[in-house]
Amino acid sequence: MKKCHIAYLACTAALVGTAVGAAPPVHHRTLHVVHPGESVQKAVDAAKPGDTVLLTPGTYRESVSLTTSGVTLRGTGPRTVLRPAPVTTTKKAANSCAAAGHGICVTGTKDRKVERVTIAGLTVSGFTKHGVYAVDTDRLTVRRVTAEKNGVWGIATEASTRGVYRDNTARDNGDAGLFLANTVTAEQGATDTRGTVVARNRLEGNRIGVTVRRLRNLSVDRNHFTGNCAGVFVVGDENKPKAGLVTVRGNRIVDNNKSCPKTARLDALQGSGIVLTGAEDSLVTRNVITGNAGASPLSGGIVLFKSIVGAASERNRISDNVLRDNAPADLVNADTGQGNTFERNDCRASRPTGLC
Repeated sequence: MKKCHIAYLACTAALVGTAVGAAPPVHHRTLHVVHPGESVQKAVDAAKPGDTVLLTPGTYRESVSLTTSGVTLRGTGPRTVLRPAPVTTTKKAANSCAAAGHGICVTGTKDRKVERVTIAGLTVSGFTKHGVYAVDTDRLTVRRVTAEKNGVWGIATEASTRGVYRDNTARDNGDAGLFLANTVTAEQGATDTRGTVVARNRLEGNRIGVTVRRLRNLSVDRNHFTGNCAGVFVVGDENKPKAGLVTVRGNRIVDNNKSCPKTARLDALQGSGIVLTGAEDSLVTRNVITGNAGASPLSGGIVLFKSIVGAASERNRISDNVLRDNAPADLVNADTGQGNTFERNDCRASRPTGLC
């Protein structure tokens, strides 16, 4: 019995060995440590799924392109800073991310998304376009990132699902602090984000704090907005499926009174707390919205407004919010859409009257 048992184990071990031999080698997670003056891109290119690229404190003058799933790019806090490479007349941009004017790019394809990438614990500042820009990603996490003084968007994603954007600071960017969209290059229906979360971020001094454009099924939760031209924009249009199923909950939206000029897509902005335009089936609840005042058609505490192409907002529920000192009113319904409801809001003035 013992001999047979040993022989059986030997045969089993041989079979297992054959199977293991046929499988790819197991990758042990590696920490790639980068110091100022060394190439971040070189470390990212060497990283495999499961690896972490750690940037020690200091300033790194380059853009970083990341296309490998499962990689973490992490700094040690605000003192880890990514800035544009010095402008020279003889040296071309190191990669397409730099050539486009972005700081960090996470890029997949329509058929093969980049999955489970994490960007954390660093500052991205001074890029001509976007600080962090992600396209075709799934389960991207951006946390404890400061995106400041970038030309267009601080942190932005397109065609991405199940993202988590938490505990970031986006300030003084040219357009949105956080921008989430289906695509900006084509007309198409809203993308189901499958539960993307925007939570506990601080948005200040941007044109718009958070823009959610032509997306469905996500939450904007417990963020702080101040000093922007507008706090939150949920934007849809006539494409199908329509933008919506967005929950805007528990945010503090105070004194967003910066003045921004008109653009090709939007009227001048000032004093907008939360704006829903061309969206459906969304919930705006338990927000504190105070001191947002302006003379724009989009000014006010919570505003429902038809989209740029005239698409109505429908079946949205505005409930249990606290609103004070917003002008021209705490609640503004300038939309002709059907089924929008205003319930149990603590406010003092509305247009039309009777919404408080």
